[in-house]
Amino acid sequence: MSEQGRVAPARRRGLADEVADRIREAIFAGTYAPGAQLREVELAGALDVSRGPVREALLRLEREGLVRSAWHRGATVTTLSPADVAELDSLRAALEQLAVRQVAAHASDDDLATVEQAAERMRRVEDEHEMVRCDIAFHDAVYAAARHRRLEEAWQAIRSQVHLFLLTRIGVRSADYLAHIPEEHRELAAALRARDTERALTLFAAHRLHAFDVLTDPDPRT
Repeated sequence: MSEQGRVAPARRRGLADEVADRIREAIFAGTYAPGAQLREVELAGALDVSRGPVREALLRLEREGLVRSAWHRGATVTTLSPADVAELDSLRAALEQLAVRQVAAHASDDDLATVEQAAERMRRVEDEHEMVRCDIAFHDAVYAAARHRRLEEAWQAIRSQVHLFLLTRIGVRSADYLAHIPEEHRELAAALRARDTERALTLFAAHRLHAFDVLTDPDPRT
């Protein structure tokens, strides 16, 4: 076989994957807030690895949209611009509308029970970062219940950015999030259980609008 026709040797990426998981979790836990610098040397020391896996991990997180790199600043946790917020909101709307219709048509009773359990777990959460994890887990369950592989893959492609969207939302205002989100999700689950497509679409739209409004008009008095 010619050199041109050979497949390049595979590279082991297990360590870089683990480092990416650790950094991602630190971002989701609030250890690194939007705009925070992610210095390779410091991360390598904290994780007891060389800088190579850290560099690879940061590139992976950049592809997920969690990290941005600039030559004069290095890597930082992504700060969502107004354009980012608007794009994520509109893309979520398109995906969720299809998901709701798919769930109503194709979800099994077990699928719907998993969605309901995800909503129920939120009622016992008091920490805002854990609530965001539960919020994302609820939507994971909805997309799984849709039984549409490419739709679920599309959700996975923006999942980390939506998590960052919600972290940004609680960074602006968290009290009402902790107070109202569990009941909002219980209502979403109930509409899906009833396979009431129109009500579910209305509730999901209102759910998205609330978060969008917090980020675009953070003063609740206006």
